[in-house]
Amino acid sequence: MAGDWLMAHSHGDAGVFHSTNPFPRRSATFHTVERPTLALGSAQPDRDVDERVARALRVDVVRRRSGGGAVLLIPGEFLWLDLVLPADDALWLADVAQAMVWVGELWQRALAASGVAGEVHREGLITTPWSRQVCFAGVGTGEVMAGGSKLVGISQRRTREFARFQSMCHLRWRPELAAALVAAPRPSAAMLAAVTRPVGVDGDVLSASLQAVLPTL
Repeated sequence: MAGDWLMAHSHGDAGVFHSTNPFPRRSATFHTVERPTLALGSAQPDRDVDERVARALRVDVVRRRSGGGAVLLIPGEFLWLDLVLPADDALWLADVAQAMVWVGELWQRALAASGVAGEVHREGLITTPWSRQVCFAGVGTGEVMAGGSKLVGISQRRTREFARFQSMCHLRWRPELAAALVAAPRPSAAMLAAVTRPVGVDGDVLSASLQAVLPTL
């Protein structure tokens, strides 16, 4: 427990993890994967992925239940934090977009503790030609940016009982692999390199910092 948060760690298939409904109480879960994985957004079409490349590179393609574009998960190269709030929580906001701002602020404080400066995007969604296919190519409300590049991506799923915020950063970013997995016509690796910035922080240190700054109200 961290304050009134139930802390957990999950390891395994990302699709199975994201398909399971969480219990409606405050919880913070760090999820890791065994195999390289591309997690598609809930409404993202399968045709966005070059399945031939995914098979050749042995990248699993799964689907999550929150929105947005595809997210690349390479074991040991990302930090993924799931946060759940019950519908009666003090942090709950009816405004779906603004509801994610506190998550970005959490990451911003944790990154600052490791000397990484970022700004929380508080305006509306910013799309680019490739943001539908690749999550980190666009900018959503609450996400953390640095110099025009995304540090932290956030997506959300809401029901009458809970809100589930899925947030992550890249400890290492592989734009050439992310670009290759997009079905033709695909973005260039150089383009994806510019829109995403790895945080350059030890994952265990950042995980501890995130736990330390979880809200207690």
